Amino acid sequence: MKHQTVDQLHAVADVHAEATYLVATRGERLERWAQLLEQNPNRCLGALAGTEYQSVEMRERMRSAGSPITVAFEDPIFRALGLKEDTYGEAKRFFELSDWQLHEIVCHCHVGATMPARWAASRVRAAMSGRSGFFAWLRGTFLH
Repeated sequence: MKHQTVDQLHAVADVHAEATYLVATRGERLERWAQLLEQNPNRCLGALAGTEYQSVEMRERMRSAGSPITVAFEDPIFRALGLKEDTYGEAKRFFELSDWQLHEIVCHCHVGATMPARWAASRVRAAMSGRSGFFAWLRGTFLH
């Protein structure tokens, strides 16, 4: 392995040494995910179909191009922190979510085939607070 200074690395990479400290906890990662979704609140995102009906193995591999999970995976900081792909199982692991919490964020049964990014952001915030369901969604939608 070749030793390089930070200045040398800047010449070949976009280095964000402070980034790993800014999103170290579960809550910080979830907050960043919500903020990423809110950067383009009207972005149309794909939902995952029937996450609650899939076997554990199938659910872990589920993905949808352009889903809320894809928004997280597009973030270079999350990838640097270890987000490996935009699958349901990887999001569950990386964000430390239960199946029910992730289902509330990405499943089509709540919104149909697509959802606006702002809706997904409110669901991520509901997962942060430990609240879910219709009233948590309303609170997240109108208070953020």
